[in-house]
Amino acid sequence: MSSEQTGKKVINFMGARIPATALSVILLVVAIAALAVNGLKFGLDFTGGAQVEVQFSEPADIPQIRGILNDEGLVNPVAVLFGSDTEVLIRTQGAMSDGGEQALNRRLAELYPAAQVVSVDRAPRDRGNYSQAFTFSGLNESDVTNDLLPEIYFGASDARTEAGQVVVLTENSLDTAYTSELLDVLESKTGSEVELRRSEYVGPQIGAELRDEGGLGMLVALAVVMLYVAARFQFKFSVGAVLALVHDVIIVLGFFALFQVDFDLTVLAAVLAVIGYSLNDTIVVFDRIRENFRRMRKGGPTEVINTSLTETLERTFITSLTTLLVLVMLFVFGGELISGFALALIVGVVVGTYSSIYVSCNTLMWMHIVKEDLMPPVKEGSEIDEMP
Repeated sequence: MSSEQTGKKVINFMGARIPATALSVILLVVAIAALAVNGLKFGLDFTGGAQVEVQFSEPADIPQIRGILNDEGLVNPVAVLFGSDTEVLIRTQGAMSDGGEQALNRRLAELYPAAQVVSVDRAPRDRGNYSQAFTFSGLNESDVTNDLLPEIYFGASDARTEAGQVVVLTENSLDTAYTSELLDVLESKTGSEVELRRSEYVGPQIGAELRDEGGLGMLVALAVVMLYVAARFQFKFSVGAVLALVHDVIIVLGFFALFQVDFDLTVLAAVLAVIGYSLNDTIVVFDRIRENFRRMRKGGPTEVINTSLTETLERTFITSLTTLLVLVMLFVFGGELISGFALALIVGVVVGTYSSIYVSCNTLMWMHIVKEDLMPPVKEGSEIDEMP
């Protein structure tokens, strides 16, 4: 649908505003339902867990490595290439000690089927040379051998009997011991030499703080945007801009909840970038609408908005297309570490381009924007001052 304005073809965008509103409502309902039912699949940054960077002497077989990590009993392990085809980043939601306990239980079942691990605690402070304390039932002190707690992994150990149970103190913690053991397992099963580059642990408390501060950052960004648009344009424009941004953010989050794609700090950064991208597109359209409201003497709000959208369509199309081309390349060739970031931006750019037309401008129509809303207020006494 189109109309003629100043000899140029004007696309009747607002003629489809009712179907567009229905589409937005459907998308929002699906997104909110996905968030309520599935929830976001938070990554290591938010849930806490261990992260180990290793170097292989041969190109890494990622599917094989993932299979090994699953067999070792790690919690939701992830292995991705990092930098080159020989560098691998291993992540697990939980400590490396989770896999260490599985390995210890396997050795215990093989050596002493009737024995059990009662607890794994920190070593007493007065035993400063030791890091970990293991309590076993069904064991004798003489049963604590190198086969059960290999010295190459656990370091020196000290076993004693307390209340009918054997308590073993080890020099290295279970995290440290199992990290070394896991490297040996990877070496033996892949046939490649493995070197530890970096190992770190993010606690669940830190992850929760990152999640809460990230959410607060998005809310602050939306509030600042509303104040900025209200000051630069007019209150009705600020409502349209913020509704468009909320629309974009909810749909992006809903997409990740619906398809259960990992949501980590890089994706959160992409969501914040979507807010900036969508706002920039919306501001360009709003600026042209304000200009045309003051310039066009004929035509109502619908004609002015259609004309403004038509005039900015080429710029919007070219910007969105070039941005999407780059993001698709990042998603396809950038590797798994930034695939979530690129995917969030791809969804955000598509939805943001749509919302700058059919959410922000549609809101102006629903709020009955008129030319008088953009006229500067007449100062009291100005008419008297202009009299001869």
